[in-house]
Amino acid sequence: MNEPNAADEVAAVFEELRPRLVGVAYSILGTLSEAEDAVQEAWIRLHGSEVAAIEDLTGWLVTTTSRIALDGLRSARARREAYVGPWLPEPVETAPDPADSVSLADSLSWALMVVLETLSPAERAAFVLHDVFGLSFTEVGAALGRSPAACRKLASRARAHVEQRKPRFDVDPQAHQEIVGAFAEAVRTGDMAGLTRLLDPEAVLTTDGGGVVRAVLEPLRGADDIARFFARGARFAPDREFRVTRVNGGAALLMIDDGRLSAVVALTISEGRVTRIDAVRNPHKFHGLHPLGEAGK
Repeated sequence: MNEPNAADEVAAVFEELRPRLVGVAYSILGTLSEAEDAVQEAWIRLHGSEVAAIEDLTGWLVTTTSRIALDGLRSARARREAYVGPWLPEPVETAPDPADSVSLADSLSWALMVVLETLSPAERAAFVLHDVFGLSFTEVGAALGRSPAACRKLASRARAHVEQRKPRFDVDPQAHQEIVGAFAEAVRTGDMAGLTRLLDPEAVLTTDGGGVVRAVLEPLRGADDIARFFARGARFAPDREFRVTRVNGGAALLMIDDGRLSAVVALTISEGRVTRIDAVRNPHKFHGLHPLGEAGK
């Protein structure tokens, strides 16, 4: 094989793997823009390597991307400690086009992404690579620079933590969609009674504005306080629109003010009631969303 054809073959493999690589990096980092940067860095490192000596190009790319993402997460932790208000993952819209730039594993829901933020970087990487993307512990060890046994323990601790924190009941997608739609209408009209019926008594609202836009700096707890918060917002923004979409594989809302996206609202639902509301308002985290003109197609 001559050199140009070999280079073309490597580039073709990389492009085919790119969605999965971005998905791996995103699941570790929680931000799509940083995930894309990690994949681009892996490509640069590949060019600086002796490609002919790489026996498993797919494994090399996954391992290298994972290492870069893990290093990025460790350095990002310090930045997030100085973040204004709560830090939420960057939402990725998985509608209307299933051929997204990110290959999200079916199990990588919004609720799971939020729980992953509570893990240590090493635990998060071990869990994601093994439990979500199916790598062996030998492969995980190569990515994390640890023994397979150590990675097994990391993943086990992470799995126990995830099981403890994730919602206990799965929701039928159609039922989820209907609850999200009803919630949107109640918020739009400021229907206090309707909101209270939809919310779990112990519901939690978290808003992420990052100091860029106004947001509640501490989580708001309890159905009454949350319903009052949204009803007050309806009075101040009577022309606000809501569009139902899918974020990280689940139904969510796009909140639109004056024709511009102002928030992405993800709802966690258990036993027919909303238990958690995550409103991402920081516009720097809208990177993974389709243009508004495409919403709902």
